[in-house]
Formats: sequence, structure tokens, C-alpha cells
Amino acid sequence: MIETGAKDGRKRILAVDDAATILLRITDTLEKYYDVITVNSGVRALRYLERVKPDLILLDIRMTPKNGFETLREIRDMKDRADIPVIMLTAMEDKDSVLEGITLGISDYILKPFAPDDLLSRIRRVLDGEGQKQEAQFGQNGGGAGV
Repeated sequence: MIETGAKDGRKRILAVDDAATILLRITDTLEKYYDVITVNSGVRALRYLERVKPDLILLDIRMTPKNGFETLREIRDMKDRADIPVIMLTAMEDKDSVLEGITLGISDYILKPFAPDDLLSRIRRVLDGEGQKQEAQFGQNGGGAGV
């Protein structure tokens, strides 16, 4: 059986980052509003996704042994998981990384370190269905935080 959504009706967010401090910041920022699940690798994220379908994924780019792009490609190939909105978290500002994420269908990206209010507003925008509008803006003005 595949589990979807949190039992208390809150949206479930899967946060994937190999830095414990980032996962703690994400949890501290979001736990009041969302059911937050944290994992420290792409491999663990994929294992979690075999059982549970979250409402949104926050995904770091730089991780080992499987980076965020490799993880996202596998998510996009998973049955009933390809449509999960993904916000990439990155300290990388280079355009090639952003463009690769857009090609893989990310809804948004956030540069680390992030401001808690910015993280919350971007998540709300994506979960409220405005992620497609954000995607369309990437090509026009660069999108994302700090760019």
C-alpha cells in the first residue's frame, strides 16, 4: 500500500540534503505548517518514495553518492511519482545547473543559505499550483532566489 499525505491532513514535504544543519533549518522552518520528512541522501529518498508519495520534494543538488540531478531523473522515471513538484536547493549559482533542473521539470530553486520566509513562500506558491507560472518565468528573468 502506498501512503499519501499526512494523517493530520497537512501536506507532506520530503527534504533531501546531506547536510544535517540544512535539514534541521528546513524542519525548524516548516514543521509548524507541514509534515516534514528528512533524509540525508538521494538513495534514501528513492527508498522512501517507494512507500510514500509526498506532496513536494526539497532536493539538494550536491550530494554523494547520488547527486540531486541523478536522484531527480530516477524520481521522474518512477510510476506515480513523476508528477511530484520538486524545489531544488543549491549553493551553486551557475546557469547550467539551473537549466539542467528546469529540463528535469523542477518547480523552483532556492539558493543556500535560504531565508525561512523565502522557503515558505516558494513552497506555498508551488503547492497552491503556481509552480507552473514560476517555471515559465525561469526563461524570462532567471527565476530562483538571489539571481
